[in-house]
Amino acid sequence: MKQRTVILGGKESGVGAAILAKKEGFDVFLSDDSLIPDNYKEMLEDHNIEYEEGRHTEEKILNADEVIKSPGIPDKAPIVRKIIECKIHIISEIEFAARYTDSKMICITGSNGKTTTTMLTYHILKEAGLDAGLAGNIGNSLALQVAENPHEYYVIELSSFQLDDMYDFKADVAILLNITPDHLDRYHYNFQEYIDAKFRILQNQTVRDAFVFWKDDPVIQKNIEKFNPQATLYPFAETKKEGVKGYVENEKIILETKNGKFNMDKELLSLEGTHNLYNSLAAGIAAKVCDIKDERIRESLSDFSGVEHRLEMVTRVRGVDYINDSKATNVNSCWYALQSINTPIVLILGGTDKGNDYTEIENLALKNCRALIFLGVDNAKLHAFFDGKVSKIEDARTMEDAVLAAYRLAVKGDTVLLSPCCASFDLFKDYEDRGRQFKMYVRNL
Repeated sequence: MKQRTVILGGKESGVGAAILAKKEGFDVFLSDDSLIPDNYKEMLEDHNIEYEEGRHTEEKILNADEVIKSPGIPDKAPIVRKIIECKIHIISEIEFAARYTDSKMICITGSNGKTTTTMLTYHILKEAGLDAGLAGNIGNSLALQVAENPHEYYVIELSSFQLDDMYDFKADVAILLNITPDHLDRYHYNFQEYIDAKFRILQNQTVRDAFVFWKDDPVIQKNIEKFNPQATLYPFAETKKEGVKGYVENEKIILETKNGKFNMDKELLSLEGTHNLYNSLAAGIAAKVCDIKDERIRESLSDFSGVEHRLEMVTRVRGVDYINDSKATNVNSCWYALQSINTPIVLILGGTDKGNDYTEIENLALKNCRALIFLGVDNAKLHAFFDGKVSKIEDARTMEDAVLAAYRLAVKGDTVLLSPCCASFDLFKDYEDRGRQFKMYVRNL
């Protein structure tokens, strides 16, 4: 009798998992309690995969041998609770896909910087001529690529939600950039649970694998012994210190790996700011571990153009710079943005709060921000924290209103920064929709 595999979620990861499961001969059923976008429905129908939308039919789900759950669905969702009660094994699409490939896996996680580091690592591999796929939170579904367009290497951005449902998966190169409080609403408001999820990227690694991490991250420092990494360690830091394998010395980037020593002038890095130095060090180490030639690494670190919605310069209007950092969905991401800008700032923030503590950006906001614009359905928590501290605060219910308010409040030489600290789901489809609306209204000024 065929194994019954049920997939929850009818978008990129879910549909990719369904196609791979069908290819491997399983009895496949996909269920989404929302409407499935037309392009994904077409893919399911092309592969003759049974699916439902707008509901979860329990009798078609709770008879599964295994459930592949899309990362956006929380464990507290009623159908997931019932699956757990029935003791049906739940895995992620990444875990499922990895069963059917022996390709090299370069995996990146962290509270901030993971998209930039993933894209930069992928850029280096592609420019070096390697057969690489981009997967996880960005790119195409890993499962879909394994099923229909396999690659020798995969560069995978992993969220804590994906790592939660991974057990036998192994990263050949694991990168842990940093850990700061994020998504605590999914972790019972327990920071340690979130930390534990991030460290799952080390699962099943051996000494033949590489673990790349920021040496000076206090949370990583405090927890690393508990998780006892078995991989070869490649810590990076801003300056040279004992054991560090990626650092800056005499204005040069130095990387030390089993494949030799790499160096390049720091000023040649295309990405600016301390946070991007760390992203470049991490990606460079991963590339060097993969034995990519030094000149290829140098070229790619010099010509990478960055990531949409992450400190993305939009335009300058009447002497004011407008920067789109819509991907900053947590407080620490906003902190990175604020400390990387050297002009007075009009900051647009707000959205769906995920248990945020705004103390982390308080000093920078008080020192650097000319004005704050709260963009959200419910701005009460932001007002409770910032009222009386920053002299100019306004509310906006649409992106157009927020941009017009910023235009009015900013003066020549300022920067208008969209760095929301929050998820986007109160007013926008996602952070990309939020960022694109920002860019559209800014360009209409």
